[in-house]
Order: sequence, then C-alpha cells, then structure tokens
Amino acid sequence: MDTFILRFLLSTIVVSSLVLTILLTKKILYRHMSKKTHYKIWYFLFIPFITSFLPGDFFRIGEIYQHIKGLFFVHNGTAFKGERISGSDVYQAPNSDLLHDFTISVNNSTPDFIHHALLSVWIIGMILFIGVAIYANYQLHQLKKSAAMIKNQKINEMLEECKEVVGVKKRIKLRETPLITSPVTLGILQPYILLPKNTRETFSLNELKYVFLHELSHQKNKDVFVNYAMWVLQIIYWFNPLVWYAFKRMRIDRELACDASVLHFLDESRHIEYGFTIIRFAEKKYSQAYGQFASGMGGTKEQIKQRIQSIAGYSRDSLLLKWKSKGVCTALGIFVLCLSPLTTAIAVSNDVFHFSGKNTVYEDLSSYFNGYSGSFVLYDAATKNYQIYNREMSEQRISPNSTYKIYSALFSLEENVISVKNNEQHWDGTVYPFEEWNKNHDLSTALGSSVNWYFQNLDQEIGKKQLQYYFHKIKYGNENLSGKLDSYWMESSLKISPIEQVQLLTAFEENSFGFKEENVRAVKNAIFIDEQKYGQLYGKTGTGMVNGKNVNGWFVGFVKHDDNTYYPELRK
Repeated sequence: MDTFILRFLLSTIVVSSLVLTILLTKKILYRHMSKKTHYKIWYFLFIPFITSFLPGDFFRIGEIYQHIKGLFFVHNGTAFKGERISGSDVYQAPNSDLLHDFTISVNNSTPDFIHHALLSVWIIGMILFIGVAIYANYQLHQLKKSAAMIKNQKINEMLEECKEVVGVKKRIKLRETPLITSPVTLGILQPYILLPKNTRETFSLNELKYVFLHELSHQKNKDVFVNYAMWVLQIIYWFNPLVWYAFKRMRIDRELACDASVLHFLDESRHIEYGFTIIRFAEKKYSQAYGQFASGMGGTKEQIKQRIQSIAGYSRDSLLLKWKSKGVCTALGIFVLCLSPLTTAIAVSNDVFHFSGKNTVYEDLSSYFNGYSGSFVLYDAATKNYQIYNREMSEQRISPNSTYKIYSALFSLEENVISVKNNEQHWDGTVYPFEEWNKNHDLSTALGSSVNWYFQNLDQEIGKKQLQYYFHKIKYGNENLSGKLDSYWMESSLKISPIEQVQLLTAFEENSFGFKEENVRAVKNAIFIDEQKYGQLYGKTGTGMVNGKNVNGWFVGFVKHDDNTYYPELRK
C-alpha cells in the first residue's frame, strides 16, 4: 500500500508538472509549432501515468541508481581509529536468551485512518466518474439505436470520395438521428458518423463535404480512442484541476488541428466556405456526458471564434516549421522519457527482489500458518535447491528490524569499534520498557535480547558513510540508509526480502565477502541457539511494530547437520 501511494503521489506531481511544462512550451514556442503539434504534445501526459505503474526494473533504472550511489561510498581502507570498548569475550550464550526479541514500536506521523480516509474518498470519486462514463456510453448506445441509415446515393458517394482524400480505409457507418443538432463521430472498432435529422434538406453537398472531411480527419487521427484514454486519466486524477484544464485545452487544440487537416485538403478559395459551415454549428453542442467520448464540429461561441480566427490566418506548414515542430516534440519527449522511469525508480525504492526461481520447489504450507499471511524459504547448501512457500511475499522487501543486528555486529568488529574479546558496552542509565535492556551488555547478550541502544551506539561509532559502504559491499536488500541513523532498520528506509535474507546469510556463514574469519566466527557464536542430535541451530529474530501494532516478524538462521547446512527463513 505504501508503495502504491508513493507511486501515485509521484505520478500526480509529475503529471501536474508536465501540464505546466506543456502549457509553458505552447506559450513560448506558439509560432514555432504546427497546429497538429500543439495537439499531439498533450499525448505526453499519458507516459508518466503508464510508467509509474510498470514493474520497478522495467527500465533497469534501479540498477543504475544503485551503481551511482555506490560511487559516492568508496571504502577508505582504514580501520576505525577511536577507542576500543572494553568488555568480556563473546561466548555461546544459553538459547533461552537468544530467542528473546524485544522491540520498540515506531510512530507513524500520519495515522492509518487518514490514509484510509483519503484512499476511500479517491475511490468514491472514481466510482462516481466511472458511473458518469457508463451513463455517457449508454447515451451513445441510444444514439446508435435511434440512427437511421442514409440512403441518398449522392451523400454516400460523397463520403467515399472524402474517405479516399483523407486516407481512411475502414468502413464508416453513416447514419442520421433526431437526437443531435451537430455532426458526431464515435466508435473505435466500428466507426460511425451521425448527422442531424434532415441534414440533406438543410445543407448543400459542398457543406456536407466539409463535414465529412472534418469527421474523417478525427477518425484518421484516432481522436475517438484518445477521448477514451483522456477520460481514463480524468477518472484517475479527478481531484486534480490541472488535469481537467489540460484536457479542456487539449479538446480545443484537437479541433484546431482537425480544421488545419481539412484546410490542407481544400483549395484556398474553399477556406471561407468551410469557416461558414463551422459557424452554422455554433452553440449546437451535443450532450456534455457523451461529448467526452465523441468528436464533432459543434462548440461554444468562444471556441468557434478561436477556430474561425485560426482558419482566417491559415497557411500551409513550411518545411522549417515542420522541422521546428519535430524538434520541440523530440526535446519534450526526451524530457518525459527521462523523467518518468526515474520517478518510477524513486517510487519503487527497489521494493521487490526479482528471484529467478531456478532450482526451486514452491510448496503450499498455508496449514502451518494458522490463518496468518507469511512466507517460508529453505535453502539446501549441498543440493543448492530452494523450497519456498508464498513466492510473492518471499520476494517482497520489508524492514529487517532486529535481524539486521547480525551485520551491525559484523561491521563493528571489522571496523574495530568492538573486538572479539572487548565488546561490552555500559548502560547509560536510560530506563527502557524492557528490564533486559537496563544493564550492561556484551555482543552475545545484546544479540540475544535485541538491545537497540547497543547497536545504535555501534552504528553511531561507525558512521553512516562507512555503514553505507558495507551495505553496498554485501548487497543488503535495497541498501537504503536514508532513514535516521538510529532507526533506518526499524520500519524505515532499509528493506530486504526473505529470499535475500537466506542468500545473505549463506554468504555470511560461508564468508563469501572476505571478512576476518575470527569476526564471522564471533557473530556466529553470538547467534547460536541450541544443539540437538539433528544439528546445531543458529539464528536471529526480528519484529516490526508501528503505532503499537505488530506489522511483521522474522526468523533467519541456519542449521548445521553433518556435512551440510540448511538455511531456513520464516516471515509472518
């Protein structure tokens, strides 16, 4: 839900910014673009909406983003120069301590009910506008039902001649109906041109020719389809006045572009006649409901006036104007194509790990979860096979919470903030809600009781820049430490998926990252839980709480049995 909201908000900001950019471009470069280009550049509004909801790695921007981030966190090759913290040796603590998982709830500054209320209002608004769309299309259906075939041979021949001039090959159904006062073009798969009743008695063949050229130009440009696409965006962004204004301007530009197309087919001597034909349809508008999905010659007096002025000043597009128009479209297109996927990468924040699924068996273990949603991942190091329950959740990245402390401990040992033999930290007297936290701790007891202050102190000593280097080195989930230094791992910026937890713990246990063996061994000893005849169990729990409510729970670890190691991970 958080990812969806973030994506949607970002897409709203981008669409709004793009509307302003297009309006500014049209104003500044008004005389450097053709009428057709003034209309077509509005199509760019559809790009950020589409790309914002594509898979996060569709453009592979996330990988580029992570690579760029890595350039800014280069390891300096030197150990931490501060004082070592005195304490006791790391030892294998009793399993009763190590299965404790004490956690502190983090506060969400915006209560959930506000998110739900805003989401509900948005959905209700969409439902209302969808209702309007359904009613409008019902009206269109009634128009088609009321329309009668025009049997006048001259009119039908005129339509075929105009189709050839415009370049429309699709079959067009020509009908007349008493329910309209202005010609209308509608239908995507089966196009219709509807004329007012008794049009033949009211208009000359020449005037009908202009009507046909106009309506066929709408068909040629796929304007009916664009009308539906525009309406989808208006339903999604019904609350955004900029979107409504943009589509109002887009409809005017559509008619101006269509008029320019018709004038291109006519001799200059016919331009005045075409203008007078349009004037006859001033204020003869079709219903505002179905008018969103149809195109026609009618309009308000203000719109007709603007179109007549455009016709009066019409001149064929010069070669230079065509090249200028292409340049504007290219520049704006590059801007939008660069902006949209980048926005997607920010919104996604690498929230899903895309697992190849090789050597994997997916199982149904729902009966073991007693109605809870969760996932289970088991990796067999000998056979290199995975067993996974709930593929979607096993790839979804969430906050690691206390499971991250395994690596906080390892990084601190590597940086000599603590050492294998000197790792005790003194309690500063701050009273915490858990009695186990209100005393001195060494690495083993701190891991066993998930003592936040212990690891927060370690992170503070290492510093965010050096921590970022290590998280890049081991490729820990989304590697995002943008949250506060004392809480980036608690329902904040750092996220990791269950499958990545298993892969990371495998690399940790096998020391694939090249850390000091004694440091890896010390952390492994600190997370030792128990030994039975079936093997030795190591692991760490983690719990996430927001506003006092549990939002997720982890167990990550491994079992050493004979010459093999198994890596189970449980998330609930």
